[in-house]
Amino acid sequence: MSKFDDLFAQYNCNLSDDSIKLDVEKIISAHYAENNNKEVYKKCLSLIDLTSLNGTDTHQEIISMVEKVNGFSAKFPQLANVGAICVYPALVETVKKHLAEDVGIASVAAGFPASQTFIEVKVAETAMAVMEGATEIDVVISIGKFLEKDYQEVYEELSEIKSSCRDAHLKVILETGALQSASNIKKASILAMSAGADFIKTSTGKIPVAATLEATYIMCQAIKEWHEKNGIKVSYKPAGGIVTTEDAVKHYTIVKEILGNDWLNNKMFRIGASRLANNLLSSIEGKEVKYF
Repeated sequence: MSKFDDLFAQYNCNLSDDSIKLDVEKIISAHYAENNNKEVYKKCLSLIDLTSLNGTDTHQEIISMVEKVNGFSAKFPQLANVGAICVYPALVETVKKHLAEDVGIASVAAGFPASQTFIEVKVAETAMAVMEGATEIDVVISIGKFLEKDYQEVYEELSEIKSSCRDAHLKVILETGALQSASNIKKASILAMSAGADFIKTSTGKIPVAATLEATYIMCQAIKEWHEKNGIKVSYKPAGGIVTTEDAVKHYTIVKEILGNDWLNNKMFRIGASRLANNLLSSIEGKEVKYF
């Protein structure tokens, strides 16, 4: 038995996909309605990583996005701003140069979104993004290596990337839609946290299956168990495909029921989204808003 088999044995990794689906349905049925209100919409807005990860992104488009964040408090003085702005590494300097608000600067790195490059490149890209001003780094695990059960290699890669983050927070993306089973999602969560992840995150948004409610349930259970055993609070970020206010409230409901109120802030909980912000603003204002 490997040390990772020993590690996984300390947590409940023998999961039934069907049972988890039923558990999620029960939570949503029992608690969604109580969270479906404007105060929760406002909270969800403050959890957003306002994201632009397009191959066509230009400096001017990113500047425009940053200026919307800079002007948000004047336009909506009753609302808290978003949690962070997330861009590709080459655009971090642009965000830093123009950002006037106290929100995070997140950069994807380490061969995002496939993570199919050399560890030296992953470490260098991470370090360069931090040097340019990123306060948060979002990286993807080596999914192929994980599926081959080469857990040692995945762990070592994440540990090296974590070291190159210096003071920046590391968000580890599991790409849950590619992991094939609930048990694999749980194991990947535990592996990422053992390597030093500050956040664990569902998805890149670049493959068909992104952030499901079942993935949120599994990953939050992993965070809860990790905290109970180790006394360490790891943050959570669902990302990809969370577009509507209803989507956001459902993920919020599961986080609240499993992890509790300590996680209901943008230090411990983020939502990765590019289209969600306007939908939440529309729900809050009671009319269509196209601010972002």
